[in-house]
Amino acid sequence: MTNNNILNYTIQENDKTVKGVMTENLNFSRRLLKKLELSGNLFLNGTATKLNKSVFCGDILSVEFDEDEDQYTAVDIPIDIVYEDNDLLAVNKPPYIVVHPTRSHQDNTVANGVAYYFRKHDIKRKVRLVNRLDMNTSGIVIIAKHPYAHNELANQMKANTVDKYYYAIVEGIVKEDSGTINEPITRLNPEDIIRVVHPSGKECITHYTVEKRFNNMTLLRLKLETGRTHQIRVHMKHIGHPVLGDTLYGSESELIKRQALHCHEMKFIQPVTGIEIVIKCPLPEDMKKIMEP
Repeated sequence: MTNNNILNYTIQENDKTVKGVMTENLNFSRRLLKKLELSGNLFLNGTATKLNKSVFCGDILSVEFDEDEDQYTAVDIPIDIVYEDNDLLAVNKPPYIVVHPTRSHQDNTVANGVAYYFRKHDIKRKVRLVNRLDMNTSGIVIIAKHPYAHNELANQMKANTVDKYYYAIVEGIVKEDSGTINEPITRLNPEDIIRVVHPSGKECITHYTVEKRFNNMTLLRLKLETGRTHQIRVHMKHIGHPVLGDTLYGSESELIKRQALHCHEMKFIQPVTGIEIVIKCPLPEDMKKIMEP
């Protein structure tokens, strides 16, 4: 990417068309391709081109994305940026803030803060959320700056090729140093937000490693092989070690005012460069304080 609006790709082979490269090499959807062609946003070696145009090794294929009007109101709230490049942005979400506006949280959200950041830095892009965290879960939230990056990262998420690691402080002492929970999760009542382990559910796999045992609590490092809603919280309850402070699947705690759950690391392939990206967010202060002697 040369800026936030243009994607440049160097053709690696002969005997293909623009359409072939964009669908097979870059995974553009046919719908987006047609839209880009009709709006004149495809270029080959600096000249406007069509999808059926032949390309050759060394050619430069460029895709220009139109400037976006963001759907979120820009609000000047602090956002902790932990990674940024021309295609994406990652923030460390604090607890007690939602990721995007809801009926009960209209504008004091991560999306509103990122929209303000984009406007302040003249980044004319929509806030395209790649992942979401519960209001009281802290950690990494990734935002794509254009539709191609968003689609590519979303596909990585669906294919479970994004490595997602969490820290959780759970109730009780987990005896095994490591383990895997492979139990399906579902909602028995479609009107209820609570999930349960049940044979009718979708496959859910959580790997865990004990980091520290203390004061009848355990700090776990967890890797999600799948990415279901409330997966860690449900699986921890299932094995008898609910997340500390989780009022939905456990109980309130005097030690912390939220579930002690933090997304601390994500590994994925940068959608344009193909380079592996590793993003880390340290354990937040409220969870650190629990483990102090």
